[in-house]
Parts: sequence; C-alpha cells; structure tokens
Amino acid sequence: MLRINKTVNGKLERFTDIESNCWINLIDPTEEELAQVLEALPEIEPDFLRAALDEEETSHVDVEEGQTLIIIDIPMEEDWENPNALDNSYFTLPMGILVTEENIITVCLKDTQILRDFEEGKIKNAKTSRRTNFIFQILLRMSARYLYCLKQIDKLSTAMQMRLYRSQRNRELIRLLDLEKSLVYFNTSLKADEVTLEKLLRGRVITLYEEDQDLLEDVLIEIRQAIEMANIYSSILSGMMDAYASVISNNLNVIMKVLTSITILLTVPTIIFSYYGMNVRGLPIPTAWFPIVLALVIIAIVAVLLKKKDLF
Repeated sequence: MLRINKTVNGKLERFTDIESNCWINLIDPTEEELAQVLEALPEIEPDFLRAALDEEETSHVDVEEGQTLIIIDIPMEEDWENPNALDNSYFTLPMGILVTEENIITVCLKDTQILRDFEEGKIKNAKTSRRTNFIFQILLRMSARYLYCLKQIDKLSTAMQMRLYRSQRNRELIRLLDLEKSLVYFNTSLKADEVTLEKLLRGRVITLYEEDQDLLEDVLIEIRQAIEMANIYSSILSGMMDAYASVISNNLNVIMKVLTSITILLTVPTIIFSYYGMNVRGLPIPTAWFPIVLALVIIAIVAVLLKKKDLF
C-alpha cells in the first residue's frame, strides 16, 4: 500500500503524486509501488527502501550521500482492533524511516497505529516540511506505544492471574508464557532502539536544533522508562509462573495423598468380605451383620489414624 501525504495549511492531506516535502508511507509495498517511488526519487538507494521489509532487521542507522535510513523496532498487536481481548499477542517489527533532502519515507510490513495517528490528524504541529521534527514525532509516538502495550500486557497478566485463582488449566499458563515471550521481544527491541536514538542524539547523523534535541531527549526518557517497565513486568511474570508451578505441584501431591487414603479405607472391607466369603469353617460369629460391623469399625479406626497423620 502506498500513501502520499503532505501538510497543507497546517493539515495533513492525501496526494496522488510525489512532491517535495511529502511523507510517503509504504505499508507492505508491492514491487510496483517500490518501483513507483524509485522512479519519482531516483537518488534513493533501493536497499534502503527494502531494508525494513526484512522481519529480522535490527535497529540501526545508515547514512549515504543526501539520505539517512533509520531502522527502529516498533510494538505491534496481533489484534489491535480489539485491545481488550485476552488473546491478543504482542511482537515487534522493524520500521524504516528514510530521510532525503526533500522527503520522508516510512516503510513497514504492517499497518501500525503509530502512523495512523499522523494520517488521522491526531498529532498537532506535525509538519512534513519540518522533516527532523516530524521524524522525532514518530519516534515519540513509538515510545508512547511501547508504554501503552506494556500496560496492556500487565492488565492481561493480571486477568490471567485472576483466572488461575478459579481454575488451574493449561490455557492460562500457556497464555502467561506467551506474554512473557512478548516482554522478551519488547526488552530486546527497546535496548536496540535506545542505542539508535543515542546515535541520533549525538547530532552526527541528523542536524539537531534545540527544539529537536529536547524532543529526542523526551523520546529517550520514555524508551528507558519502557525498558524498566519491561524488566519489572518480566520479573513479576516469571516469579508468578514459578509460584503457580509450585502451587499446581503441591495440589497434585494433596490429591494423590487423599486418593491413597481412600484406597486404604476401601481395602479394609474388601479384605474382610473376601475372608468371610470363603467356604471356611470356624469363622468367628458367622452371621451376615458381623462382617459389615467389623469393616465399619476398622474403617473408622484407620480413618482416625490417617487424620492424625494429616493424610486425610
């Protein structure tokens, strides 16, 4: 998908042709769309345009003559249309921000709420003609999105914890493992983004003005806060998983102990009735009621003994 946007009279408007001071948004682009951009902007390195289309691409900065490529990892929700769903899964994807002398190009494999906020006009003072500021606004929204996703993960883990109080099924434990894996992805991507942003902050890649530097410092602060949150949530989730594993193991031992005690109690009447059921002379009190009473008395004695030993 190819979308061309440009700020006109303070508002972001959709264009059909690529002009100067445009923002070109490529979402899982086809070869025809990539060729269209390369034809309109022949100075662009084709490898720069395709770099973010590799899911394994790590966060970094590349500079060529007249163009700068910034690859950052952004948070994604598998089901972003339903943010309250308990089955949402979270992961990260690379997004490329290519800055030329006249345009900004963003490339990503999936549509993201970060860029939709810009296209829907939710970001104030975001102008495509102020390229450096526009880039840092994207990075600021990216860091805010990380914080939002981390809070959602915390809510989901709390909801799974409440479910585990009522039932100890594998589904909840597997869901917690999935959330723990998401936190690992987030933590790894956030640390890579932090290194990339620190390179930008030095001012050697992109010329920074005072306002832009303050904005980039705000992005770094939020990224570092997100790293701390990811570490804390990961530690809490890991400790909670270990605790529930111990609880489940202990409950299994309790169940096995009770079943063993019941088996012992049921063995008593089996032995007595088997003995009296044999065709043998000289049995004490060979009447129908005596084996039943004897079995009940012995069962009661064994039950009391098991109770004292805390086995029943």
